[in-house]
Amino acid sequence: MSLFEAVAILLAGVGAGTINTVVGSGTLITFPTLLAFGVPPVTANVSNNIGLVPGSLTGAYGYRRELVGQRGLVLRLLSASVIGAVVGAVLLLVLPEGAFEAVVPVLIGLGVLLVLFQPRISRRVTARAARRAEAPRDRESAWVWPTVLGTGVYGGYFGAAQGVLLMGVLGIGVPQDIQRNNAVKNVLAGSVNLVAGVIFVVVADVDWAIVGLIAVGATLGGLLGARLGRRLPPLVLRTVIVVVGVVALTTFIVK
Repeated sequence: MSLFEAVAILLAGVGAGTINTVVGSGTLITFPTLLAFGVPPVTANVSNNIGLVPGSLTGAYGYRRELVGQRGLVLRLLSASVIGAVVGAVLLLVLPEGAFEAVVPVLIGLGVLLVLFQPRISRRVTARAARRAEAPRDRESAWVWPTVLGTGVYGGYFGAAQGVLLMGVLGIGVPQDIQRNNAVKNVLAGSVNLVAGVIFVVVADVDWAIVGLIAVGATLGGLLGARLGRRLPPLVLRTVIVVVGVVALTTFIVK
């Protein structure tokens, strides 16, 4: 690995850590960078996943104020993310290369639509629940847990735009402020990366030089992203999510 490549991977890690904390889809920065330097796809995916774990943890820590009062919600959804991550990591190791990636554009497109129309859909969901004399602001909708499980599977396998999907799901199914949902998203996405990373360390081919560079960059990016993301108004944050999702979708369609 040349000095130029090392610096480029480090900077890609900073960018990925920042965007993962604010939105998600940081993998779309680091993964193509690794491929451009000739790293085999599976090795790149595995090494990238492990390297991004510290950034996810620092991003979640940076949003710790928004996590206050959300312990029950986080624990319930964390179980879904962990199970999904195990399944996704196993699928990466046993399925033919590209088998699951075929549905990635559909998942990203769905996430973008969910985020784009989230305010209108959320209002309708809340109004319908109120008419049924339910308490829409006490707990997430019943469909959120299995959907988070599905995003965990996706995240364990590849993970690009996992944050977009999670923000779409949480925005519609968990009636609370978008910044608080973003904090939950960081915990869930970070747990998926961590669980999948542990599995990859044990059984997969890991390039530890790449892991170290991405980890340092992502850690710095996670802290930066937390400071930046908290200051964004809901409309701006939602716009960023949609733009990143569209870029991710375009990347997979034209590749």
